[in-house]
Amino acid sequence: MKPHDYTTTPTPKIDHRANRLLAALEPDDLAVLEAHLHGVCLQQDQVLYEAGDALRHAYFPHDTVVSLVAMLKDGRTAEMAVYGREGALGLVSAVTAVQSFGRYIVQTTGTASRIELERLHEVIGQRPKVRQLVLRFTEAMMARVLQNVACNAVHSVEARACRWILSMHDRLDGDTMPLTHEFLADMLGVQRSTVSSITRAFQEAGLIKQGRGLITVTNRLGLEGASCECYGIVRRSFERLLPHTYRTGSTFDTRSQPRCS
Repeated sequence: MKPHDYTTTPTPKIDHRANRLLAALEPDDLAVLEAHLHGVCLQQDQVLYEAGDALRHAYFPHDTVVSLVAMLKDGRTAEMAVYGREGALGLVSAVTAVQSFGRYIVQTTGTASRIELERLHEVIGQRPKVRQLVLRFTEAMMARVLQNVACNAVHSVEARACRWILSMHDRLDGDTMPLTHEFLADMLGVQRSTVSSITRAFQEAGLIKQGRGLITVTNRLGLEGASCECYGIVRRSFERLLPHTYRTGSTFDTRSQPRCS
C-alpha cells in the first residue's frame, strides 16, 4: 500500500458526465455543481481517508473504483462498500456523518470529479432535484450495504468472489481488471491462499483468465450463474432507484477522458 496521502493530482479539463450520477442531473442542476467540481487523478492503493478522519470532499468516480474498508484490530480487513462511476463516495456523508466510517482506498488508477462537502451541502439545500437524487442514492447504498451483510453471513466465499468480480466488471471499461490475489483477499476478508484456490478454479472453469496482477473476465454469464442472488438484487435495486446511473452501454465513452499516468 502506498504511503497515506490525501492529496490528489489535478487533471486536464474533463467532462464530469463521465460519472453517471452527475450525468443523470438536469443541465441546469449540473451547471450549478460544475462551478465547484474539479477533476482529479486517483492512484491505485491511494488512501483517501482513514477511519475517523473528517471528510472534506466527495468524489464522483469516472473510470476508477474506491472501496470503503473496515480495519479490524487483529489486522484483518473487510470491504463494507464500493464506489464506481454509478455513484459517489462521501455523498451520503453530505447528509449524515462528517467522519469516515473506515478506510477509503483506491482500487484502480483513474479520474474522478471532486467537490468540497461544504459546497455540496449548499447545492443540495438550494436545488431540490439534486437533493432528491442524493436521497435516492443514499437509499440505494443502504440497500446494498444491508444485502452485503446478509451475503457475508450466509453465502460461500466462492459466490462472494463472483459477486465482487462482477461488481468490478460493471464499473470499468473492458474485461481486464488490475486485481491481485492479496487485494481480493483483503476485500473478502479471507486468506490469500483461499483466493488463489478460488481464482484457479474459476480459470479452469473458463470464467476468468489470470495474469500478473490482472484478472480478465472471459465468461460473464458463467460468473453470474456462479454468483449468489445478492449481485442481482443489489443491481436491480440501483436500477429501480437510479435508472440512469447503473446502465450498460452508456452513451458517454470514458475512453475519451484524460488518463492518469
